[in-house]
Amino acid sequence: MKFNLCLIFALSLSTLSLSAQEKTMPSDFVYVKDIIPTISLEMRYFGSHNFTGRPIQGYEKPVAILTKRAALALQQVENHLNKKGLGLKIFDAYRPQRAVDNFKTWSLNTNDTIAKREFYPIINKKNLFNLGFIASKSGHSRGSTVDLTLISLKDHKEIDMGGPFDFFGAVSHHHYAHLTAQQKENRKILKEAMAKFGFKAYDKEWWHYTLQDEPYRKTYFDFIVK
Repeated sequence: MKFNLCLIFALSLSTLSLSAQEKTMPSDFVYVKDIIPTISLEMRYFGSHNFTGRPIQGYEKPVAILTKRAALALQQVENHLNKKGLGLKIFDAYRPQRAVDNFKTWSLNTNDTIAKREFYPIINKKNLFNLGFIASKSGHSRGSTVDLTLISLKDHKEIDMGGPFDFFGAVSHHHYAHLTAQQKENRKILKEAMAKFGFKAYDKEWWHYTLQDEPYRKTYFDFIVK
Protein backbone atom coordinates (compact mmCIF):
# COMPACT_ATOMS: atom_id res chain seq x y z
CA MET A 1 0.00 0.00 0.00
CA LYS A 2 2.83 2.34 0.94
CA PHE A 3 4.60 1.54 -2.34
CA ASN A 4 1.46 2.28 -4.34
CA LEU A 5 1.01 5.64 -2.61
CA CYS A 6 4.62 6.56 -3.31
CA LEU A 7 4.22 5.54 -6.94
CA ILE A 8 1.05 7.63 -7.30
CA PHE A 9 2.79 10.61 -5.66
CA ALA A 10 5.79 10.28 -7.98
CA LEU A 11 3.56 10.06 -11.04
CA SER A 12 1.64 13.13 -9.87
CA LEU A 13 4.85 15.11 -9.52
CA SER A 14 5.93 13.95 -12.97
CA THR A 15 2.62 15.09 -14.46
CA LEU A 16 2.87 18.47 -12.74
CA SER A 17 6.44 18.86 -13.99
CA LEU A 18 5.41 18.07 -17.57
CA SER A 19 2.48 20.47 -17.31
CA ALA A 20 4.75 23.23 -16.03
CA GLN A 21 7.21 22.57 -18.86
CA GLU A 22 4.42 22.96 -21.38
CA LYS A 23 3.17 26.23 -19.90
CA THR A 24 6.36 28.03 -18.86
CA MET A 25 9.26 29.23 -20.99
CA PRO A 26 12.45 27.46 -19.79
CA SER A 27 15.18 29.63 -18.29
CA ASP A 28 17.57 28.98 -21.18
CA PHE A 29 15.10 30.32 -23.77
CA VAL A 30 15.20 34.04 -24.59
CA TYR A 31 13.36 36.70 -26.52
CA VAL A 32 15.49 37.25 -29.61
CA LYS A 33 15.01 41.03 -29.51
CA ASP A 34 16.62 41.10 -26.05
CA ILE A 35 19.77 39.59 -27.54
CA ILE A 36 19.61 41.24 -31.00
CA PRO A 37 17.78 44.61 -30.72
CA THR A 38 18.47 45.43 -34.38
CA ILE A 39 16.81 42.33 -35.84
CA SER A 40 13.58 42.71 -37.81
CA LEU A 41 10.51 40.62 -37.00
CA GLU A 42 7.46 39.68 -39.05
CA MET A 43 5.91 36.86 -37.07
CA ARG A 44 3.64 35.32 -39.67
CA TYR A 45 1.83 32.80 -37.48
CA PHE A 46 0.69 35.46 -35.02
CA GLY A 47 -1.37 37.02 -37.82
CA SER A 48 -3.26 35.85 -40.89
CA HIS A 49 -0.56 36.25 -43.57
CA ASN A 50 0.41 32.58 -43.68
CA PHE A 51 -0.57 29.44 -45.58
CA THR A 52 -3.65 28.83 -43.40
CA GLY A 53 -4.93 32.38 -43.78
CA ARG A 54 -5.55 32.61 -40.02
CA PRO A 55 -3.65 33.22 -36.75
CA ILE A 56 -2.14 30.00 -35.41
CA GLN A 57 -2.78 28.49 -31.99
CA GLY A 58 -0.02 29.12 -29.47
CA TYR A 59 1.01 32.58 -30.69
CA GLU A 60 -0.33 35.28 -28.35
CA LYS A 61 2.28 37.95 -29.13
CA PRO A 62 4.36 38.76 -32.25
CA VAL A 63 7.68 37.93 -30.58
CA ALA A 64 10.52 35.59 -31.53
CA ILE A 65 11.79 33.11 -28.95
CA LEU A 66 14.84 30.83 -29.24
CA THR A 67 17.18 28.93 -26.98
CA LYS A 68 19.84 31.28 -25.70
CA ARG A 69 22.50 29.28 -27.55
CA ALA A 70 20.71 29.75 -30.87
CA ALA A 71 20.02 33.44 -30.22
CA LEU A 72 23.68 34.16 -29.43
CA ALA A 73 24.76 32.38 -32.62
CA LEU A 74 22.18 34.36 -34.59
CA GLN A 75 23.55 37.56 -33.06
CA GLN A 76 26.89 36.77 -34.69
CA VAL A 77 25.15 36.25 -38.04
CA GLU A 78 23.42 39.62 -37.72
CA ASN A 79 26.66 41.41 -36.84
CA HIS A 80 28.43 39.74 -39.75
CA LEU A 81 25.73 40.75 -42.23
CA ASN A 82 25.47 44.30 -40.89
CA LYS A 83 29.03 44.92 -42.09
CA LYS A 84 27.74 44.20 -45.61
CA GLY A 85 24.77 46.53 -45.30
CA LEU A 86 22.39 43.63 -44.69
CA GLY A 87 20.31 42.38 -41.79
CA LEU A 88 17.97 39.56 -40.82
CA LYS A 89 14.19 39.39 -40.70
CA ILE A 90 12.59 36.54 -38.74
CA PHE A 91 9.29 34.98 -39.82
CA ASP A 92 9.17 32.23 -37.18
CA ALA A 93 11.40 30.90 -34.41
CA TYR A 94 10.31 28.66 -31.53
CA ARG A 95 6.96 27.08 -32.45
CA PRO A 96 4.72 25.44 -29.82
CA GLN A 97 3.65 21.84 -30.45
CA ARG A 98 0.03 23.02 -30.37
CA ALA A 99 0.80 25.18 -33.43
CA VAL A 100 2.17 22.13 -35.25
CA ASP A 101 -1.00 20.26 -34.29
CA ASN A 102 -3.00 23.20 -35.66
CA PHE A 103 -1.19 22.85 -39.01
CA LYS A 104 -1.97 19.14 -39.15
CA THR A 105 -5.66 19.66 -38.36
CA TRP A 106 -5.83 22.41 -40.98
CA SER A 107 -4.23 20.16 -43.61
CA LEU A 108 -6.97 17.55 -43.13
CA ASN A 109 -9.75 20.03 -43.89
CA THR A 110 -9.55 20.08 -47.69
CA ASN A 111 -12.38 22.61 -47.98
CA ASP A 112 -10.37 25.34 -46.24
CA THR A 113 -8.24 26.81 -49.03
CA ILE A 114 -8.44 30.57 -48.47
CA ALA A 115 -4.65 31.03 -48.82
CA LYS A 116 -4.10 28.55 -51.66
CA ARG A 117 -3.46 31.12 -54.41
CA GLU A 118 -0.51 32.66 -52.57
CA PHE A 119 1.09 29.69 -50.84
CA TYR A 120 0.25 26.43 -52.67
CA PRO A 121 -1.34 27.26 -56.06
CA ILE A 122 -0.20 24.12 -57.89
CA ILE A 123 -0.47 21.56 -55.08
CA ASN A 124 -3.62 19.81 -53.93
CA LYS A 125 -4.05 20.54 -50.24
CA LYS A 126 -4.85 16.91 -49.43
CA ASN A 127 -1.29 16.00 -50.47
CA LEU A 128 0.53 18.53 -48.26
CA PHE A 129 1.03 16.09 -45.39
CA ASN A 130 2.13 13.16 -47.59
CA LEU A 131 4.53 15.39 -49.52
CA GLY A 132 6.21 16.47 -46.30
CA PHE A 133 5.15 20.11 -46.31
CA ILE A 134 3.19 19.50 -43.10
CA ALA A 135 4.45 17.15 -40.35
CA SER A 136 3.34 15.98 -36.91
CA LYS A 137 6.60 17.24 -35.37
CA SER A 138 8.74 20.27 -36.15
CA GLY A 139 12.31 21.18 -35.28
CA HIS A 140 10.97 24.62 -34.42
CA SER A 141 9.41 23.15 -31.27
CA ARG A 142 12.90 22.26 -30.01
CA GLY A 143 13.72 25.96 -29.86
CA SER A 144 16.81 26.27 -32.07
CA THR A 145 15.28 26.48 -35.55
CA VAL A 146 14.47 29.77 -37.24
CA ASP A 147 12.80 30.91 -40.47
CA LEU A 148 14.29 34.11 -41.85
CA THR A 149 15.42 36.18 -44.79
CA LEU A 150 17.75 39.05 -45.66
CA ILE A 151 16.87 42.74 -45.62
CA SER A 152 18.74 45.82 -46.84
CA LEU A 153 19.76 48.18 -44.04
CA LYS A 154 19.20 51.13 -46.38
CA ASP A 155 15.43 50.76 -46.60
CA HIS A 156 14.73 47.63 -44.50
CA LYS A 157 13.09 45.97 -47.50
CA GLU A 158 13.47 42.24 -48.10
CA ILE A 159 16.16 41.08 -50.50
CA ASP A 160 14.91 39.11 -53.52
CA MET A 161 15.32 35.41 -52.72
CA GLY A 162 13.49 34.13 -55.78
CA GLY A 163 10.42 32.93 -53.93
CA PRO A 164 8.30 33.89 -50.92
CA PHE A 165 8.50 32.51 -47.40
CA ASP A 166 6.38 29.39 -46.78
CA PHE A 167 5.62 28.75 -50.45
CA PHE A 168 4.90 25.05 -51.01
CA GLY A 169 6.75 24.21 -54.20
CA ALA A 170 10.10 23.62 -55.90
CA VAL A 171 10.96 27.34 -56.05
CA SER A 172 11.54 27.15 -52.29
CA HIS A 173 14.31 24.55 -52.66
CA HIS A 174 17.81 25.90 -52.14
CA HIS A 175 19.05 24.64 -55.50
CA TYR A 176 16.01 25.51 -57.60
CA ALA A 177 17.34 25.78 -61.16
CA HIS A 178 15.26 28.66 -62.50
CA LEU A 179 16.56 31.48 -60.30
CA THR A 180 18.34 34.55 -61.61
CA ALA A 181 22.03 34.93 -60.89
CA GLN A 182 21.25 37.60 -58.29
CA GLN A 183 18.65 35.45 -56.54
CA LYS A 184 21.12 32.57 -56.35
CA GLU A 185 23.73 34.93 -54.92
CA ASN A 186 21.30 36.25 -52.31
CA ARG A 187 20.46 32.74 -51.13
CA LYS A 188 24.17 31.95 -51.03
CA ILE A 189 24.92 35.00 -48.88
CA LEU A 190 22.30 33.96 -46.33
CA LYS A 191 23.32 30.30 -46.35
CA GLU A 192 27.04 31.02 -45.95
CA ALA A 193 26.46 33.53 -43.16
CA MET A 194 24.25 31.10 -41.25
CA ALA A 195 26.69 28.21 -41.77
CA LYS A 196 29.62 30.34 -40.61
CA PHE A 197 28.06 30.57 -37.17
CA GLY A 198 26.78 27.04 -36.81
CA PHE A 199 23.40 26.84 -38.55
CA LYS A 200 22.45 24.07 -40.96
CA ALA A 201 20.17 24.73 -43.93
CA TYR A 202 17.12 22.66 -44.91
CA ASP A 203 17.33 21.83 -48.62
CA LYS A 204 13.61 22.24 -49.35
CA GLU A 205 13.16 25.64 -47.67
CA TRP A 206 15.64 28.44 -48.35
CA TRP A 207 14.49 30.30 -45.19
CA HIS A 208 14.79 27.39 -42.70
CA TYR A 209 17.89 26.95 -40.49
CA THR A 210 18.67 24.88 -37.39
CA LEU A 211 21.56 25.35 -34.97
CA GLN A 212 23.70 22.25 -35.40
CA ASP A 213 24.70 22.26 -31.73
CA GLU A 214 21.11 22.63 -30.51
CA PRO A 215 20.62 21.89 -26.79
CA TYR A 216 17.29 20.04 -27.11
CA ARG A 217 17.59 17.46 -29.87
CA LYS A 218 14.71 15.27 -28.69
CA THR A 219 12.52 17.65 -26.67
CA TYR A 220 9.48 19.30 -28.24
CA PHE A 221 8.10 22.17 -26.16
CA ASP A 222 4.56 23.49 -26.03
CA PHE A 223 4.68 26.69 -23.99
CA ILE A 224 2.77 29.60 -25.52
CA VAL A 225 4.57 32.40 -27.38
CA LYS A 226 3.71 35.48 -25.34
